[in-house]
Amino acid sequence: MAGFSRFGFLAIAVVFHLAYIFSIFDIYFVSPIVSGMRLYGVERAPYAKPPADRLFLFVGDGLRADKAFQSHPEPYPQSDADLAPRPLAPFLRSRILNHGTFGVSHTRVPTESRPGHVALIAGLYEDVSAVTTGWKLNPVNFDSVFNRSRHTWSWGSPDILPMFQQGAVPGRVDADYYEPEFEDFASDATHLDLWVFDHVKDLFKAAETNHTLDRALRQDKVVFFLHLLGLDTTGHSYRPYSKEYLNNIKVVDNGVREIVQMAENFYRDDRTAFVFTADHGMSDWGSHGDGHPDNTRTPLITWGAGIAKPVTTKDGSTAPGHDEYSADWNLDHVKRHDVAQADVAALMAYLIGTEFPANSVGELPLSYLSSTLREKAIASLINTKGILEMYRIKDEHKNATEVNYRPFPGLDPSVGLGPEQRIAAIQHLIDAAKYEESIEETAVLLKLGLDGLRYLQTYDWLFLRALITVGYLGWMAFALTIVLDLFVLHGTEPTSRSISTVVVFSSLLMALYASFIVSKSPATYYLYAFFPVMFWEEVYARRHSIAKSSQVLFGHISSGGRIAMLGINFLLYVAVVESLAIGYIHREVLTGLFLLASVWPLTLGFTFIKGHLGLLATWFVSCLVMSAFTLLPAMKMENLTLIMIGGAIMTVVGLMYLIFEDYILADFSTPKRPNKHGNGSRIITGIQTGLVVLAMVVTRGSVLSLQAKQGLPLGNQIVGWVTLVTSFMMPSMYRLSPNNHYMHRLLSMFLTCAPTFVILTISYEALFYVAFSLILVTWVRLEHRIDAAMTFLPPPSPPVAAVAAAPAGTATAYRPLRLSDARVVLFFFVLLQSAFFSTGNVASISSFSLDSVYRLIPIFDPFSQGALLMLKLMIPFALISANLGVLNKRLGVAPSALFMLTMAVSDCLTLYFFWVVKDEGSWLEIGSTISHFVIASLLCVFVAMLEGVSAMFISGMEVGEACSDDAVSVSAGGDKPLVSDDTGPVSVSTDEKLIIESAAEKPTKAQKKKKKAGKDKNVAAQAESNHDTARNAVADGGFGLVEEVAVESLSDEALASLESYIAAKTKEGVLTEVECGKTE
Repeated sequence: MAGFSRFGFLAIAVVFHLAYIFSIFDIYFVSPIVSGMRLYGVERAPYAKPPADRLFLFVGDGLRADKAFQSHPEPYPQSDADLAPRPLAPFLRSRILNHGTFGVSHTRVPTESRPGHVALIAGLYEDVSAVTTGWKLNPVNFDSVFNRSRHTWSWGSPDILPMFQQGAVPGRVDADYYEPEFEDFASDATHLDLWVFDHVKDLFKAAETNHTLDRALRQDKVVFFLHLLGLDTTGHSYRPYSKEYLNNIKVVDNGVREIVQMAENFYRDDRTAFVFTADHGMSDWGSHGDGHPDNTRTPLITWGAGIAKPVTTKDGSTAPGHDEYSADWNLDHVKRHDVAQADVAALMAYLIGTEFPANSVGELPLSYLSSTLREKAIASLINTKGILEMYRIKDEHKNATEVNYRPFPGLDPSVGLGPEQRIAAIQHLIDAAKYEESIEETAVLLKLGLDGLRYLQTYDWLFLRALITVGYLGWMAFALTIVLDLFVLHGTEPTSRSISTVVVFSSLLMALYASFIVSKSPATYYLYAFFPVMFWEEVYARRHSIAKSSQVLFGHISSGGRIAMLGINFLLYVAVVESLAIGYIHREVLTGLFLLASVWPLTLGFTFIKGHLGLLATWFVSCLVMSAFTLLPAMKMENLTLIMIGGAIMTVVGLMYLIFEDYILADFSTPKRPNKHGNGSRIITGIQTGLVVLAMVVTRGSVLSLQAKQGLPLGNQIVGWVTLVTSFMMPSMYRLSPNNHYMHRLLSMFLTCAPTFVILTISYEALFYVAFSLILVTWVRLEHRIDAAMTFLPPPSPPVAAVAAAPAGTATAYRPLRLSDARVVLFFFVLLQSAFFSTGNVASISSFSLDSVYRLIPIFDPFSQGALLMLKLMIPFALISANLGVLNKRLGVAPSALFMLTMAVSDCLTLYFFWVVKDEGSWLEIGSTISHFVIASLLCVFVAMLEGVSAMFISGMEVGEACSDDAVSVSAGGDKPLVSDDTGPVSVSTDEKLIIESAAEKPTKAQKKKKKAGKDKNVAAQAESNHDTARNAVADGGFGLVEEVAVESLSDEALASLESYIAAKTKEGVLTEVECGKTE
């Protein structure tokens, strides 16, 4: 092949997909941060003060709104009276009833600590791409309320405080945090919150003797930030409905009460404002990260200086703002005021009299303020000016870089009133004391400002989405063209380029680059433009290869019936691929696909079914078992019984292999030769099985200890790590006693990863691991049997017409791809999706439970714990890559052929998910569509990487099967298959052996002559007709298989004819080697 090797192809695939993954962030999630904008704050007379001099911000990390407001029995009852439900946060509830304003703060996806705190304190929703930078020690490189304050003192987690300290003006933010080792999920997490409360008290205690500190604490515009991580840690460990979580709410409420009383005693001026809220909620499974309402709804309770008193109803009616969600809070008579999370930053900035943070998109919640109507109107207008300032900066930048810029119609002076005119009109209303009307007009203008920002952010969408779409279509066409050239024509067709076509494509690329230079576009735009031009130029240059390979694959399909069958097969193929897209949202789709796959062998013909009943029964059962997993909940609760059952089955698999190794390696038939591998490999397999048992023992001990709140014993942690590491080192031991049979290799890989699945399993994942391994091995054996049945047949009469289009004189060690290989790729693609979605979905991964990783890492360490999660997720992908590598070799196709064909197909899903990505709507929809696109795109990268895993796995592997001494097979010399001859494509390799009976098993010539000649002729004619039918089915490339005629069913005359055919081919040098094999 000219131009691209398979390794070059794989490299292009990886680079292309990694580059195009970021396209959604350039299109849908452009960073909202702009620089050079003017800051706005409420201007007051020199003698006038802001509503508050100082503000205490309490953030209960991971606190759900409903749990904060509901009534529950005492978590640790001491008497019968404690069983009666009561508010667990009586102090905070008293603030709601008598002193302040409350509501629900709605967060955005991802519901993680960094984005939540950025929204609360900076007033902006961090662009999703920033989440990839992680949680720890990431300075916030944008403005915040802390940075606007005169000074901020903060206490809490080392994962949150440093990023605000490093991002602020030097010396402005003090951060006092505990060591990371304090965050132990196996212990009582309330000590984290008690540590914070104690250190706040210590600061104010020190001010009694430190006059400098005392003066600093009594300044205006100061902020005290208490980050309370205990609730999040407890929720992860015990779930938010547990008595531990509910008790932690009591601890927080009591701590807040003590801090408030301390502050009031210290200042005694009623100039302190208090805000209590959370960065995100917590799901019932003890996780967060996705857009589930339990994760996006957090409490907001405010009281103190500048805060409005509660609005209550007197007649027993329900106050405004309440819905079904708050029905059981017993707060129906108090008005509920819901806000967006970013609004809290605007509220805090107004209360202490600082400028609104730059780039803040929060809307000042006027209902929380005790200010006069005039003050509210002025503050609302100032808040809106800050948002319009962002619009002005972006509008000027876009106008300066676009050739034919079209301003946002809602704020375009040439169409209607511009921002300045609208602001002047609102100011006139304020001057005329029409405050309510001015507030209404300000709200309209603020929305226009946000809409204008949205318009500018999506200005380039149409062009970029079209460019990316052409790129993905180009990749699919390019990948398919390379596959045809490499594995159908074997690289014999040269490319066809001309100066004119090169000039056309080059000119197109230069025109795109010129527009990017004028627009000062990001560097990634140049990559987005380069790939589609390159791909389509390559496709055009290989147009003759496409035509010729199409003739090879489809040339024999001439009759209307065959064309109709091909069309039906194509529609079914597309339907399955599209159903996988639905399966990303509804996992149950995979259940339907597995049920269909379970009965698919019925299309293979009665003779094939009859000859492979055991194999097909195994396939049927394994498909039924696999179909059950996607009906189980994706969010799992820890279930020690299921973990132990899964481990026990893994152990039984290892023991059964040790007992029946010879039988298994003889392809599940009676072995005719003794085991040539000795006891060394059996001993290693026994050790691997023992490691599974050890993993079960240590996991059981760890789970029981953690559930009893006794922490993770150090011995269990050490043994768990030793078991995990040792299991992955065991395959290297086989070098001492190699056993390269493919079944032994697969069993070794199964046992290597089994301890990992035991240790890191929460519920039914270990059972899935066993079922998935079973269906993969069964699939490999079934596809090989089908291929053998289709391949080992004499040529048809007359020859297949399509053969004439095959390249003459092609010399290759592998058979060319054919249409039936598309079925193999489809099954691989479905199993690839199943590897991810059978035990979870996007939500379960983004908000994974920490139960399993506690058994190895009880201390909070997101990167190490995430690495363990990724290891667990990658194991099924490694299994499927190894099995496809085995199948690739058993089918005799070239390395990478099936992987590359999969990559050509997989981006149908990617392109679909690219167009359904959302950046508005419910947070669940936004987060899910992003994740779906990224996963679908990464699957192609995974396939490229898995090809490397597969290559390492099958290196030196034997796929032949043991046989008796009285059976022989005929194959091409070495690994060289029969490519083609003048009668049709004949493909026989060392791995796919045509077995003929030896002389010892054949009847003598005298016995043959006793047969009736007429009967022989009829049987021979029927056999020849069946062979023609089967051979034509192979050429058709259909997904089914017509009735197979085994060699053993031939009459003596037909058998003699077959032997003569083989002898003739051997004489011609096409068949050159006789090898041992098993009758198929």
